[in-house]
Amino acid sequence: MKRVVIGMSGGVDSSVSAYLLKKSGYDVIAVYMQNWDPYLNNENIKQDVDSVCDAEQEFMVAKEIADYLEIPIYKTNFIKEYWVNVFEPFLDEYKKGNTPNPDVLCNKYIKFGAFHEYCFENFNVDFIATGHYARKHFNEKNNIFELQEAKDDFKDQTYFLCSLNQKQLSKSLFPIGHLTKEEVRNIAKGAGLLNWNKKDSTGICFIGERNFKEFMNSYIDNNKGKIIDILTGDILGEHNGIHLYTIGQRKGLNLSGLHSKYFVCKKDAENNVVYVTDTIHENKYLFSKKAWLKDFNWISYIPTNNIVEMRFRHTQKKIKGKFLIGENKEVILFYDEKSKSVTNGQYAVLYQDGICLGGGIIFKVL
Repeated sequence: MKRVVIGMSGGVDSSVSAYLLKKSGYDVIAVYMQNWDPYLNNENIKQDVDSVCDAEQEFMVAKEIADYLEIPIYKTNFIKEYWVNVFEPFLDEYKKGNTPNPDVLCNKYIKFGAFHEYCFENFNVDFIATGHYARKHFNEKNNIFELQEAKDDFKDQTYFLCSLNQKQLSKSLFPIGHLTKEEVRNIAKGAGLLNWNKKDSTGICFIGERNFKEFMNSYIDNNKGKIIDILTGDILGEHNGIHLYTIGQRKGLNLSGLHSKYFVCKKDAENNVVYVTDTIHENKYLFSKKAWLKDFNWISYIPTNNIVEMRFRHTQKKIKGKFLIGENKEVILFYDEKSKSVTNGQYAVLYQDGICLGGGIIFKVL
């Protein structure tokens, strides 16, 4: 009998994953991991207790599900590893004026990094399973594992898994990748799982829902600066910290009495300036057709056919285009149609025939 550890979070996706694994005949062990402690990490909590993810409460839900399924459950934490490998780089990118995606780093270094190592060292298991909406396929012709999109297009999480390598993928199982969210909830309800209708978790990976401004102010000082019209050079107002603004942002600029609506089109972290322009020039400053990527991770192979689909945000509809590889191994994307608010620090993820090829960090757009 193959032994598998399921990363149990207390949510319906991991609970149904555990249920399906046991039903399929696996020897299942559940492990709950805590990776954020608001008090240990000196978070300045000014919100209602209910709005802050309570790790102990989540563990109790996970334990109740595990006990109901008659599988053992253990608890561990990677609070230090999360801080060093995910949260500090997250803060550094915001300080540079970029827009990072912590979920990709969390999967790379925690869920499929530290967590994998912990489970293989302590439980003598064959596989690690998670409740991600993704599928794995072994390509016998090329002797490689491929990461395939999930059945549920809306819930597909391959964007966040773009940093996986062959070793991680070979040891991973995605028990619900062939199901839709509705089907997962129906299975949970039919199996008598108490969390079958539990609300999906949102917010920053393992941190949860937060008032973003208040949360970031716990770790990055509000260094006020100028808001400047990029066309005229006129000073239009004052910002509260460059890390609080994103490319394309229109609301919260506190610019009044102007002839048109303005949006953020550029951030200069070195000089602490937020540049804006009006809607008349939106096409010039907010849309792009070309992007450069660094640190690109090819999950399985570099395709000989460079016609691909690409996604710049998790929920974004894929657009068609092509890629080239530059002299310094950077990946250059050319998209068939202009895309809005493609931003430095974000991940661009490539697809071909339903297979997630991998992703890299955007560092330049035109």
